[in-house]
Amino acid sequence: MSSAEPRRIVLFRHAKADWPQVPDHERPLADRGRQDAAAAGLKLAETGVAFDLALCSTAVRTRETWKLAVQELPHRPKTVYEERLYDASPGELIAVLNETADDVRNVVLIGHNPGIQGLADVLSGATEGDARERMSRRGFPAAAFAVLSFDGSWKALEPGTATLLDYWAPSE
Repeated sequence: MSSAEPRRIVLFRHAKADWPQVPDHERPLADRGRQDAAAAGLKLAETGVAFDLALCSTAVRTRETWKLAVQELPHRPKTVYEERLYDASPGELIAVLNETADDVRNVVLIGHNPGIQGLADVLSGATEGDARERMSRRGFPAAAFAVLSFDGSWKALEPGTATLLDYWAPSE
């Protein structure tokens, strides 16, 4: 792959979780979360981004979200379950993305707020259309995702280097 070709990152917040009496890491999806995860998968497919890699938090709700969403995609990417994504800050998420191999073009990162929203804000140096306005208005509810683009290697990804291309939330 030429480093001149833009890379895509989709930042995907897990769908709505239930609140049973279990540790936070073990919380499963609620019924609405299962529906929204599948709907998000359909919307991800509509973006036309062919993912080479999925980086998914090890929390139950993120794994369930990805399992339902990926079924809607035309191509199933390699999935890596990464403990460091759970409760990660934007800086910690960037550090994980910086480790991505250069032959990977498009990544979907399935994680948690406030890190996912913070990362979308921090990376976006520019915006196409009204994506930033919609994201600012809606916040980053469960099952929402942002599509970003940047040029260069994964090691060069840092604040302000990406363009926010699109944003979707279940109520959009």
